[in-house]
Amino acid sequence: MADLQIVLLNARSDNFAVLIHDEQSGKTASIDAPEAGPIAAELKKRNWKLTDIFVTHKHFDHIDGIPALKSAFDVKVTGPEKSAAETGLYDATVADGDRFDFAGHEVQVLETPGHTLDHVSYYIAGQNLLFSADTLFALGCGRVFEGTAAMMWDSLKKLRALPDETIVYCGHEYTLANARFAVTADPENIRLSERLQEVETLRAEGKPTVPTRLDLEKQTNPFLRADDPAVAAAMNMSGRPADEVFAEVRSRKDNF
Repeated sequence: MADLQIVLLNARSDNFAVLIHDEQSGKTASIDAPEAGPIAAELKKRNWKLTDIFVTHKHFDHIDGIPALKSAFDVKVTGPEKSAAETGLYDATVADGDRFDFAGHEVQVLETPGHTLDHVSYYIAGQNLLFSADTLFALGCGRVFEGTAAMMWDSLKKLRALPDETIVYCGHEYTLANARFAVTADPENIRLSERLQEVETLRAEGKPTVPTRLDLEKQTNPFLRADDPAVAAAMNMSGRPADEVFAEVRSRKDNF
C-alpha cells in the first residue's frame, strides 16, 4: 500500500493543521481544523478534496474551521465521544481503543486526557504516524486544564510506549519555548543541549520543528522522562513517584 502524503500547515498564530492524503482513493483528511482558510487554500493548490476531519479535542483553536469546511466540502467529521454534545460538530464519534479505516489505513484511537478530558490522539501504525495534538508536543506537553497531572502522565506513558520510529505531529509550534525550559529540567542531558541549538537554528530560519520522532522525544523531552532519576534529581525530588515528579515539572513550566 502506498504511503500517505503528509502536509503540515501553519494556522492561526501558532497552530498546526495536518493534511493526510491517499493518492489512490483521492481521500484527504485534516487533523483538526484550527482555521479554514489555510486548509482550503492548500487543498485548492494541490487539487485535493477534503473528505474527513479528525478532531483531537474541543478547544476552539482546533475546531474553529470546521463549519466553513463543512459548507465547502462533503466532509465527515470524526471527534471524541466525550465532547460530541458540547461541540455539536461531529458526524461520528470515537473512544479509546476504537479503530477505523481511512483509505485502507487503520487508524487507532488513543484516549489521552489531561489537557482536556475529551482529548484523543490518532495513531496509524502502518505508517508510523502519531497525531498527538496538545497532549505531546515536541519537547513538551500540554497544560493540564481539565484533568490531573497523574492523568496527563498516564496519557504520556501511553504515547511513550509506541515504537521509537513513530513520527509525531503535534498541535502547536511551541518547541523553542519548550526547549529553553527543558534544559532547566534536565541540565545534564547532552543530547537535549544539542537539540536546543538545533531548534534555535530552525526557528531562526523560519522553519518548523515538527514533525519530531518518538525516540528523540524519549531522549530529550523531560515530560516523558519524569521517571528518570536525572529529572527527579533536577526537581529535588529523588525517589519520589513519577507522577509527582511530572506534576513538579509541569508546574515549573507553567511558571517559566
